[in-house]
Amino acid sequence: MLKLDIAKAQCFLADDAVAKLEPAVKSAQKSLEEETCLGNDYVGWLHLPSSITPEFLDDVQHTADVLRANCEAIVVAGIGGSYLGAKAVIDALSNSFQWLTKGANEPTILFAGNNIGEDYLYELTEYLRGKKFGVINISKSGTTTETALAFRLLKKQCEEQRGKEEARKVIVAVTDAKKGAARTTADKEGYKSYVIPDNVGGRFSVLTPVGLLPIACAGFDIKALVKGAVDMERQTSAEVKYEENPSEQYAAIRNALYANGKRIEILANFQPKLHYMNEWWKQLYGESEGKDHKGIFPAAVDFTTDLHSMGQWIQDGERSMFETVISVAAPKHKLLFPHDDENLDGLNFLEGKRVDEVNKMAELGTQLAHVDGGVPNIRITIDALDEYHIGQLIYFFERACGISGIVLGVNPFNQPGVEAYKKNMFALLDKPGYEAESIAIKARI
Repeated sequence: MLKLDIAKAQCFLADDAVAKLEPAVKSAQKSLEEETCLGNDYVGWLHLPSSITPEFLDDVQHTADVLRANCEAIVVAGIGGSYLGAKAVIDALSNSFQWLTKGANEPTILFAGNNIGEDYLYELTEYLRGKKFGVINISKSGTTTETALAFRLLKKQCEEQRGKEEARKVIVAVTDAKKGAARTTADKEGYKSYVIPDNVGGRFSVLTPVGLLPIACAGFDIKALVKGAVDMERQTSAEVKYEENPSEQYAAIRNALYANGKRIEILANFQPKLHYMNEWWKQLYGESEGKDHKGIFPAAVDFTTDLHSMGQWIQDGERSMFETVISVAAPKHKLLFPHDDENLDGLNFLEGKRVDEVNKMAELGTQLAHVDGGVPNIRITIDALDEYHIGQLIYFFERACGISGIVLGVNPFNQPGVEAYKKNMFALLDKPGYEAESIAIKARI
């Protein structure tokens, strides 16, 4: 089970700082459970894991099996929460050199619709030329610019290369139940489709078909993933004692540090496979808490790599941040440090040690150095990088995020600031209906 250690962060605060937040944290939990909090129409993620039926998972798995059997590549088209969760899980579980080691019957999982890079899209379409590929189009509205643009390109290419009938079998829509361009297209073309629940926002959607289908297409066990989330749902419920509830304790220590002037949280890992888990976490917390000129700024680093760059700032820079480290107790593989007769690098003292032991000592040494340097340090430990424990980690962060945002006093489930750039972009592109905005904004440039 996931473990949370806040001792090396709590020592920077008054002895009772976390205890004093218990009433606020428990009140936030109650408002989530009773759906009385700000944004209460988007708390469907709260009991989502325990509501997922075996039959539903079987259906998702069957669709994934069809795609896997008929595609050399599967492109997941989506942006933000519509791709980051799936990407985080797939990268955490995959062989680091999957491009070279994947089996003959294993499709390559690709991502698009998360940028408007012309070179990226050109190179993607060139890579797919002549290949049997399928598409998972993830968009509630079907009109999000980045995803809609990519899907238009991919749909056209898939139909040209495979024919309309064959393309219909390998294009899947994950979208709104009744409305929107993506729903209209799915119904018109006869695509297999899944529904994004109305009460689950994108950044909380990894345990819906938004994440489950791509993860299953990558060949991973979605039942184990959901089981981990179900167990963490129980472990973080409102009925669990405050001091034994990891999500409540994490939300509390974050808010206590924020009140004490710590405005930046740096999520660190010592496992390269967790890079995109960092990216998913950044969206989850940044989009949930960054409102009303409030909120901890979420940043992320990959250690030990970034100890040779950002490590300097963390150690000796402005004391405005705290650090949260994801620690993985046991690696999947075993590799021993070898002997070298010449010992020119002076590392024979490590002979026979597991590489992970060296990594763990780097992890511990870094924590001690950063704490000595004035950086409060939180540690989250999971037993292994597998589906079950990743499911735990995802739900732990989601529950803590909802609690933390409510304690902060913002609506954790909306994202009004995201719309500002879209309005300007549409005006600059002369989109119909934006004539007045176009005149005003072009006068500014």
